[in-house]
Amino acid sequence: MKRKEYEHELRHLHAELVALQEWVKDSGAKICVVFEGRDTAGKGGTIKAITERVSPRVFRVVALPAPTDRERSQMYMQRYVPHLPAAGEVVVFDRSWYNRAGVERVMGFCTEDQARGFLQVVPGVEKAMADSGIILIKYWLEVSQKEQTRRLESRINDPRKVWKLSDLDLRSYSRWYDYSRARDDMFEATHTAWAPWHVVDNNDKRSGRLNLITHLLATVPYQPLKTADVTLPRRQKSDDYREPVLRAQRIPAPYA
Repeated sequence: MKRKEYEHELRHLHAELVALQEWVKDSGAKICVVFEGRDTAGKGGTIKAITERVSPRVFRVVALPAPTDRERSQMYMQRYVPHLPAAGEVVVFDRSWYNRAGVERVMGFCTEDQARGFLQVVPGVEKAMADSGIILIKYWLEVSQKEQTRRLESRINDPRKVWKLSDLDLRSYSRWYDYSRARDDMFEATHTAWAPWHVVDNNDKRSGRLNLITHLLATVPYQPLKTADVTLPRRQKSDDYREPVLRAQRIPAPYA
Protein backbone atom coordinates (compact mmCIF):
# COMPACT_ATOMS: atom_id res chain seq x y z
CA MET A 1 0.00 0.00 0.00
CA LYS A 2 1.31 3.44 -0.93
CA ARG A 3 2.01 5.91 1.89
CA LYS A 4 -0.41 8.54 0.57
CA GLU A 5 -3.30 6.07 0.44
CA TYR A 6 -2.37 4.72 3.88
CA GLU A 7 -2.26 8.15 5.49
CA HIS A 8 -5.60 9.12 3.89
CA GLU A 9 -7.33 6.03 5.28
CA LEU A 10 -5.61 6.34 8.66
CA ARG A 11 -6.78 9.93 9.03
CA HIS A 12 -10.39 8.77 8.68
CA LEU A 13 -9.86 5.93 11.17
CA HIS A 14 -8.22 8.32 13.65
CA ALA A 15 -11.39 10.42 13.60
CA GLU A 16 -13.42 7.30 14.38
CA LEU A 17 -11.04 6.38 17.22
CA VAL A 18 -11.62 9.82 18.72
CA ALA A 19 -15.37 9.21 18.43
CA LEU A 20 -14.86 5.87 20.18
CA GLN A 21 -12.88 7.61 22.88
CA GLU A 22 -15.61 10.14 23.56
CA TRP A 23 -18.22 7.36 23.72
CA VAL A 24 -16.05 5.41 26.18
CA LYS A 25 -15.75 8.46 28.43
CA ASP A 26 -19.48 9.21 28.23
CA SER A 27 -20.74 5.64 28.64
CA GLY A 28 -18.20 4.40 31.18
CA ALA A 29 -17.29 1.46 28.95
CA LYS A 30 -14.28 -0.71 29.84
CA ILE A 31 -12.23 -1.99 26.91
CA CYS A 32 -9.15 -4.22 27.05
CA VAL A 33 -7.18 -4.88 23.86
CA VAL A 34 -4.46 -7.56 23.90
CA PHE A 35 -1.67 -7.62 21.29
CA GLU A 36 0.36 -10.79 20.83
CA GLY A 37 2.54 -12.14 18.04
CA ARG A 38 6.05 -13.16 17.12
CA ASP A 39 9.00 -10.80 17.41
CA THR A 40 8.85 -8.16 14.64
CA ALA A 41 5.13 -8.82 14.07
CA GLY A 42 4.48 -5.08 14.29
CA LYS A 43 2.71 -4.82 17.64
CA GLY A 44 4.39 -1.57 18.68
CA GLY A 45 3.78 0.22 15.40
CA THR A 46 0.14 -0.85 15.31
CA ILE A 47 -0.40 0.31 18.89
CA LYS A 48 1.22 3.65 18.03
CA ALA A 49 -1.10 4.01 15.02
CA ILE A 50 -4.09 3.45 17.31
CA THR A 51 -3.02 5.79 20.10
CA GLU A 52 -1.23 8.69 18.38
CA ARG A 53 -4.37 10.86 18.03
CA VAL A 54 -6.27 9.96 21.21
CA SER A 55 -5.84 10.90 24.86
CA PRO A 56 -3.38 8.85 26.95
CA ARG A 57 -5.76 9.42 29.86
CA VAL A 58 -8.34 7.25 28.08
CA PHE A 59 -6.17 4.98 25.90
CA ARG A 60 -3.58 3.57 28.29
CA VAL A 61 -0.77 1.37 26.94
CA VAL A 62 0.63 -1.33 29.26
CA ALA A 63 3.99 -2.91 28.40
CA LEU A 64 5.26 -4.62 31.53
CA PRO A 65 8.98 -5.34 32.07
CA ALA A 66 10.32 -8.69 33.23
CA PRO A 67 8.78 -9.65 36.59
CA THR A 68 10.61 -8.88 39.81
CA ASP A 69 11.46 -11.58 42.34
CA ARG A 70 8.38 -10.54 44.35
CA GLU A 71 6.13 -10.77 41.30
CA ARG A 72 7.50 -14.21 40.45
CA SER A 73 6.32 -15.37 43.87
CA GLN A 74 2.76 -14.13 43.25
CA MET A 75 -0.14 -15.85 41.57
CA TYR A 76 0.70 -15.48 37.88
CA MET A 77 -2.25 -13.25 36.87
CA GLN A 78 -1.79 -11.00 39.90
CA ARG A 79 0.62 -8.54 38.26
CA TYR A 80 -1.78 -7.94 35.35
CA VAL A 81 -5.02 -7.42 37.27
CA PRO A 82 -4.19 -3.88 38.56
CA HIS A 83 -3.79 -2.72 34.95
CA LEU A 84 -7.24 -3.81 33.77
CA PRO A 85 -9.53 -0.95 32.70
CA ALA A 86 -11.89 0.94 34.96
CA ALA A 87 -14.95 2.76 33.63
CA GLY A 88 -14.11 5.16 30.82
CA GLU A 89 -10.79 3.52 29.93
CA VAL A 90 -9.27 1.62 27.01
CA VAL A 91 -6.25 -0.43 28.09
CA VAL A 92 -3.94 -1.74 25.38
CA PHE A 93 -1.56 -4.54 26.37
CA ASP A 94 1.67 -4.68 24.35
CA ARG A 95 2.10 -8.35 25.24
CA SER A 96 0.06 -9.61 28.15
CA TRP A 97 -0.57 -12.55 30.44
CA TYR A 98 -0.14 -14.68 27.31
CA ASN A 99 3.63 -14.38 27.79
CA ARG A 100 3.26 -17.59 29.77
CA ALA A 101 1.80 -19.43 26.77
CA GLY A 102 4.42 -18.02 24.39
CA VAL A 103 7.89 -16.74 25.20
CA GLU A 104 8.03 -18.14 28.74
CA ARG A 105 7.04 -21.60 27.57
CA VAL A 106 9.24 -21.67 24.48
CA MET A 107 12.34 -20.19 26.12
CA GLY A 108 12.06 -22.21 29.32
CA PHE A 109 11.18 -19.35 31.69
CA CYS A 110 8.37 -21.46 33.12
CA THR A 111 7.81 -25.19 33.45
CA GLU A 112 5.59 -27.17 31.10
CA ASP A 113 3.22 -27.82 34.01
CA GLN A 114 2.97 -24.08 34.67
CA ALA A 115 2.21 -23.40 30.99
CA ARG A 116 -0.44 -26.13 30.87
CA GLY A 117 -1.97 -24.89 34.11
CA PHE A 118 -2.14 -21.38 32.70
CA LEU A 119 -3.95 -22.55 29.58
CA GLN A 120 -6.51 -24.35 31.74
CA VAL A 121 -7.14 -21.40 34.04
CA VAL A 122 -7.08 -18.35 31.74
CA PRO A 123 -10.47 -18.94 29.99
CA GLY A 124 -12.18 -18.75 33.37
CA VAL A 125 -10.28 -15.58 34.27
CA GLU A 126 -11.29 -13.98 30.98
CA LYS A 127 -14.89 -15.08 31.54
CA ALA A 128 -14.80 -13.23 34.87
CA MET A 129 -13.44 -10.16 33.07
CA ALA A 130 -16.23 -10.31 30.51
CA ASP A 131 -18.86 -10.84 33.22
CA SER A 132 -17.57 -7.70 34.98
CA GLY A 133 -18.34 -5.66 31.84
CA ILE A 134 -14.90 -5.56 30.22
CA ILE A 135 -14.91 -5.78 26.42
CA LEU A 136 -11.87 -8.02 25.83
CA ILE A 137 -10.42 -8.08 22.31
CA LYS A 138 -7.41 -10.29 21.55
CA TYR A 139 -5.23 -9.87 18.45
CA TRP A 140 -2.49 -12.12 17.14
CA LEU A 141 -0.31 -10.39 14.53
CA GLU A 142 1.08 -12.92 12.06
CA VAL A 143 4.14 -12.56 9.80
CA SER A 144 5.93 -15.01 7.54
CA GLN A 145 9.41 -16.40 8.14
CA LYS A 146 10.75 -14.38 5.21
CA GLU A 147 9.26 -11.11 6.49
CA GLN A 148 10.49 -11.72 10.04
CA THR A 149 14.00 -12.26 8.70
CA ARG A 150 13.82 -9.07 6.64
CA ARG A 151 12.66 -7.00 9.61
CA LEU A 152 15.29 -8.39 11.97
CA GLU A 153 18.05 -7.77 9.44
CA SER A 154 16.85 -4.18 9.01
CA ARG A 155 17.42 -3.59 12.73
CA ILE A 156 21.02 -4.76 12.82
CA ASN A 157 22.65 -1.68 11.28
CA ASP A 158 19.96 0.93 11.87
CA PRO A 159 20.75 3.11 14.95
CA ARG A 160 17.06 4.06 15.17
CA LYS A 161 16.07 0.42 15.66
CA VAL A 162 18.98 -1.05 17.61
CA TRP A 163 16.97 -0.93 20.85
CA LYS A 164 14.44 -3.32 19.25
CA LEU A 165 17.04 -6.08 18.80
CA SER A 166 17.69 -8.04 21.99
CA ASP A 167 19.56 -11.25 22.76
CA LEU A 168 16.18 -12.85 23.42
CA ASP A 169 15.00 -11.87 19.93
CA LEU A 170 17.99 -13.59 18.39
CA ARG A 171 17.49 -16.72 20.48
CA SER A 172 13.78 -16.76 19.67
CA TYR A 173 14.46 -16.42 15.93
CA SER A 174 15.75 -19.99 15.72
CA ARG A 175 12.66 -21.40 17.49
CA TRP A 176 10.06 -20.67 14.79
CA TYR A 177 8.25 -24.00 14.98
CA ASP A 178 8.32 -24.13 18.79
CA TYR A 179 6.51 -20.78 18.73
CA SER A 180 4.10 -22.12 16.12
CA ARG A 181 3.20 -25.10 18.32
CA ALA A 182 2.83 -22.84 21.36
CA ARG A 183 0.55 -20.49 19.39
CA ASP A 184 -1.58 -23.40 18.20
CA ASP A 185 -1.98 -24.74 21.76
CA MET A 186 -2.86 -21.24 22.97
CA PHE A 187 -5.55 -20.79 20.34
CA GLU A 188 -7.05 -24.20 21.01
CA ALA A 189 -7.26 -23.62 24.76
CA THR A 190 -8.23 -19.93 24.91
CA HIS A 191 -10.30 -19.16 21.78
CA THR A 192 -13.69 -18.79 23.49
CA ALA A 193 -17.06 -17.25 22.75
CA TRP A 194 -16.44 -14.48 25.31
CA ALA A 195 -12.80 -13.83 24.33
CA PRO A 196 -12.01 -15.08 20.80
CA TRP A 197 -8.69 -14.60 19.05
CA HIS A 198 -8.45 -12.48 15.91
CA VAL A 199 -5.51 -13.17 13.58
CA VAL A 200 -4.17 -10.23 11.55
CA ASP A 201 -1.95 -10.71 8.49
CA ASN A 202 0.69 -8.07 9.14
CA ASN A 203 3.22 -8.86 6.43
CA ASP A 204 2.28 -5.47 4.98
CA LYS A 205 2.31 -3.20 8.02
CA ARG A 206 0.19 -0.44 6.50
CA SER A 207 -2.70 -2.60 5.34
CA GLY A 208 -2.42 -4.71 8.50
CA ARG A 209 -2.81 -1.65 10.73
CA LEU A 210 -5.78 -0.35 8.76
CA ASN A 211 -7.48 -3.76 8.81
CA LEU A 212 -6.97 -4.15 12.55
CA ILE A 213 -8.22 -0.67 13.45
CA THR A 214 -11.26 -1.15 11.20
CA HIS A 215 -12.00 -4.45 12.95
CA LEU A 216 -11.54 -2.88 16.40
CA LEU A 217 -14.00 -0.11 15.57
CA ALA A 218 -16.51 -2.64 14.23
CA THR A 219 -16.18 -4.83 17.33
CA VAL A 220 -16.96 -2.13 19.91
CA PRO A 221 -20.64 -1.06 19.85
CA TYR A 222 -19.92 2.68 20.15
CA GLN A 223 -22.17 5.47 18.98
CA PRO A 224 -20.57 8.78 17.91
CA LEU A 225 -21.70 11.61 20.16
CA LYS A 226 -23.11 14.85 18.82
CA THR A 227 -20.30 17.40 18.50
CA ALA A 228 -20.75 20.79 20.13
CA ASP A 229 -20.56 24.06 18.23
CA VAL A 230 -17.47 25.85 19.55
CA THR A 231 -16.67 29.55 19.24
CA LEU A 232 -13.39 30.91 20.56
CA PRO A 233 -13.89 33.61 23.22
CA ARG A 234 -12.26 37.02 22.97
CA ARG A 235 -8.84 37.35 24.55
CA GLN A 236 -8.32 39.71 27.46
CA LYS A 237 -6.74 43.14 26.89
CA SER A 238 -2.99 43.43 27.35
CA ASP A 239 -3.19 46.25 29.92
CA ASP A 240 0.24 47.54 28.82
CA TYR A 241 1.88 44.08 29.04
CA ARG A 242 5.02 43.84 26.88
CA GLU A 243 6.42 40.49 25.71
CA PRO A 244 10.07 40.03 26.85
CA VAL A 245 12.75 39.04 24.35
CA LEU A 246 13.75 35.84 26.27
CA ARG A 247 17.15 35.63 24.56
CA ALA A 248 18.82 33.71 27.39
CA GLN A 249 16.04 31.14 27.52
CA ARG A 250 15.84 30.28 23.82
CA ILE A 251 17.41 27.05 22.60
CA PRO A 252 19.63 27.03 19.49
CA ALA A 253 17.65 26.77 16.25
CA PRO A 254 19.94 25.14 13.63
CA TYR A 255 16.94 24.26 11.44
CA ALA A 256 15.44 27.75 11.30
